[in-house]
Amino acid sequence: MPATTRTTLRRGLAAAAALPLLIGVLASCGYGSEAKNDDDSTKKVAAEGEKLSADTVRLGYFPNLTHATALVGDQEGILQKELGGTKLVPTTFNAGPSEIEALNAGSIDIGFIGPSPSINGFVKTKGTNLRIVGGAASGGVKLVVNPAKIKTVDDLKGKKIATPQLGNTQDVAFLNWISEKGWKVDAQSGKGDVSVVRTDNKVTPNAYASGAVDGAWVPEPTASKLVADGAKVLLDESDLWPDKKFVITNIIVSQKFLKEHPDVVEAFLRGSVKTNEWINANQDKAKASANAKLKALSGKALGAKVIDAAWPSIQFTNDPLAATLQAQADHAVKAGLLEKPELSGIYDLKPLNKVLKAAGQPEVSDAGLGAK
Repeated sequence: MPATTRTTLRRGLAAAAALPLLIGVLASCGYGSEAKNDDDSTKKVAAEGEKLSADTVRLGYFPNLTHATALVGDQEGILQKELGGTKLVPTTFNAGPSEIEALNAGSIDIGFIGPSPSINGFVKTKGTNLRIVGGAASGGVKLVVNPAKIKTVDDLKGKKIATPQLGNTQDVAFLNWISEKGWKVDAQSGKGDVSVVRTDNKVTPNAYASGAVDGAWVPEPTASKLVADGAKVLLDESDLWPDKKFVITNIIVSQKFLKEHPDVVEAFLRGSVKTNEWINANQDKAKASANAKLKALSGKALGAKVIDAAWPSIQFTNDPLAATLQAQADHAVKAGLLEKPELSGIYDLKPLNKVLKAAGQPEVSDAGLGAK
């Protein structure tokens, strides 16, 4: 790949790498850049309790199932309870780049976001702005196909498969998988033995219904929306990873906010840990809670057929699965979408591990990528 093309791609990746954690109509990463204030939440009076070092903490997340820790933690008041008199002010985003821009601009303090935007946000500022301080979710990504056209993996050759966005997490994963099959695809154009068609998650179901694409490598619940429309699951991405785990959602924080308000970050992480604990202990209630929050944000809940199929494929975990973030960065380099990034210092898991130790839970690793 010419150097100029690689440079253009690298620059475009920071703007394109929205983590498409999907949600059909509520697409997860890479479907526009508007931010939306959660009016109901911002009007809530902060829970009674002592105010921490900040009056407010401004949270960003996607109205997306892979961000259910945020959805449920906000809906159930678990995050606010841990923050006490410090008011939680949530804002929702429809794209990773716009959330990173908001963090860089100081419009939000903490965010739930996917690995590709995390990597690009860190690299773009030469490691000066964000830190990953926790994990939230693993899995929830599938290759679904038209069963009338594709019955086996070999049938993918010559077909049109959608990914959410050039250089986003699912796009990189699909390109890497294609490469391992020995097939050739030009990463920039998507042309080759398989045609990779970059399509926003919110329009992928219509593209599939019209025959414009023959399948899609997408996150939940877009995958289950396609299945509800007649597609079949050909591959679950979790089957490609050790222990079937790979990061799909991180918790990031502005380094400035972390330095000035470590007590707020620690309280927020206590809330996220307690939220994940509640989700994992109350799966049906948590699923209903996440769907209720989605309805409040979008005006429409996911249908039972879709959410019931999507929910079990997502694991909610405090572990950021740091080794898999490094692997995803390596896949992007291999695909020619990114020059080898320096990721040392992208994690600061000391506050999370303090919270986990106090809760009697095992500490998690930064895979050697922690801040010194």
